[in-house]
Amino acid sequence: MPWQDNSGGGGRNPWGQNGGQGGGRGNNPWGQGGGGGSRGPGGPGGQGPDLDDLIRKGQERLKRMLPGGMGGARGILLLLVLFLIVWGASGIYSNKPGMRGVVTTFGQFTAITGEGLNYHLPFPIQSVEQVSVEKIHETKIDGSMLGRRGRTGSGLEETLMLTGDENIVDIQFTVFWRVSDPQRFLFNIERPQEMTVRMAAESALRDVIGRTPIEQALTTGKGVIQGETLELLQQTLDRYEAGVLVNEVQLLEVDPPQQVIAAFRDVQAAEADRERIRNEAQAYANKVIPEARGQAERMLQEAQAYREQVVARAEGQASRFLSIYDSYQGAESVTKRRMYLETMEEVLSGMDKIIVGTGTGTDGGVVPYLPLDQLNKGRAQAGGSSQGGQ
Repeated sequence: MPWQDNSGGGGRNPWGQNGGQGGGRGNNPWGQGGGGGSRGPGGPGGQGPDLDDLIRKGQERLKRMLPGGMGGARGILLLLVLFLIVWGASGIYSNKPGMRGVVTTFGQFTAITGEGLNYHLPFPIQSVEQVSVEKIHETKIDGSMLGRRGRTGSGLEETLMLTGDENIVDIQFTVFWRVSDPQRFLFNIERPQEMTVRMAAESALRDVIGRTPIEQALTTGKGVIQGETLELLQQTLDRYEAGVLVNEVQLLEVDPPQQVIAAFRDVQAAEADRERIRNEAQAYANKVIPEARGQAERMLQEAQAYREQVVARAEGQASRFLSIYDSYQGAESVTKRRMYLETMEEVLSGMDKIIVGTGTGTDGGVVPYLPLDQLNKGRAQAGGSSQGGQ
């Protein structure tokens, strides 16, 4: 070989100098002699190691590794075989559980491989990129990162949104998503893919907040906002064919801007007082109205009973009158006499009565006087004393 050291004294090293040992003094690249007595600058005597000696030792070691010499066809073939083995083995790879391998041939999609040991043609023919289809990615929109790619600043503009009644709210939320289609995820959306999901989520939430009043966004409407945002975000990503499945949209904080939060809290306190007073009035109404309705119902029932009583009495009197009239038509004198006696009985039943005779006829010798009231009183007193004695 060109660098092989010949044993003869006339051999030349790679720099055209005599490489023989002995009295001759050849010049090495540093201007020093190549004889055995020479020393480099760092060795004893102020000179360094012999470069030719180092090269010679390296050649001898390589010869021992490759039988037949470096220049032999057998050595070259062996090197080529070793290179092909190593190059072919570089295509072996393994997908962990939950991972998918996306194989490309010269940059064009070829196949998707599953879990376990797989093989692809070595670089640069084929390459593989592994994607997890079970990992839940978390994208947080809280103003800590840039809202839009390439924009500098605090990022607060991504959390300030306009509500349906033209108020501004500061919203921080998180999107949980995973890869559903590795091919679409890698080739259909721009990298980094998380930025696409982030921008789509921000756009979807702005759309939903733009149709929601601020009071609903701050209080009872958070669940509705999360559901509508998830649905709209999934529709957007499906339209992009992003290969992303959104699992959940979670609102972290919904507050008014920091500049007006004090005034807004005063408004909320006033609204809370209004709601409290309204609830108290509603409770009072719920108490009074049933009582009034009960009284009204009782009065209606009393009036109904009185009406039925009067009607029944009138019907009874009418029936009695008709029966008396029928009797009157059959026996006029008897009926008149009976009606007279019944009327006098009714009129005189509660009065003190004294009967006085006329003094005519056969009873002229009897005193025509009968004090019925005194007789009744005496009879009553006698009955009372007898009861006391018993």
